[in-house]
Amino acid sequence: MEPLDIGGIAPTLRGEWKERALTGRKQPAGGGIDRSDKSLRLHGSIARDLGIAIVTGLYPPGHVLSSEVDFAERNNISRTAYREAIRILAAKGLVESRPKAGTKITDPSRWHILDPDVLAWTFEGEPSPEAIRDLFELRLIIEPAAAERAATRRSGAQLAQMGHALEEMARHTLASPLGQAADQNFHTTLLKATGNNALISLASTISAAVRWTTIYKQRKRKLPRDPLPEHRLLFDAVADGDGPAARAAMQHLIELALADINPQPAGAI
Repeated sequence: MEPLDIGGIAPTLRGEWKERALTGRKQPAGGGIDRSDKSLRLHGSIARDLGIAIVTGLYPPGHVLSSEVDFAERNNISRTAYREAIRILAAKGLVESRPKAGTKITDPSRWHILDPDVLAWTFEGEPSPEAIRDLFELRLIIEPAAAERAATRRSGAQLAQMGHALEEMARHTLASPLGQAADQNFHTTLLKATGNNALISLASTISAAVRWTTIYKQRKRKLPRDPLPEHRLLFDAVADGDGPAARAAMQHLIELALADINPQPAGAI
């Protein structure tokens, strides 16, 4: 089967990096979920476009990508740029290259799905129901237990940080980047308040999951529900040192967030 042309998947993005390759022009700032990639070098932009195509299912597992010679000639870019892009994808578990067999898309079980780039690429398109389910299951397994521990171990400074994050969420709302950043800070601080280094090591992962599910919720709903009351209940339980109440509040908060995206009982995920 003839490999798909990336131009048929993301012509606007592909056009940007192709023009940059021909003219040296920097990628313009623009819209989209996250345009921090505007400063990426050429191979990073190619990796991003291919990564989005892979994680959104446009390149299925087992699909053989174009050879570097064919891809480079078809898109008027250097073979080195394509080769470096493939190395990025291989490091994230999305592809594997073998002599004479070419570069194939790997099974999703091998993907580093919690890698920040892979998460971002997943939510650039329409994430699968399985991807949404997996992230919320991860949160439901980790965060309620973490909240219970944090309620009895948090410091005064950490409680103040969580309180400040709540104020910022109220001031900016979760529809804004500043409000979303405050939401991430709230959840990150709570994990740090557990005093458990193993849990703390998951802070960046949980923060990224919170960020992208929040962005997705805002994108899907014209009038998103305000989650601030549930965050305040959680904060109050942590402030009171009530571990069981904190666990229950976090469980309820996550279940409501899931219902915002996929209105069915949490047990159905």
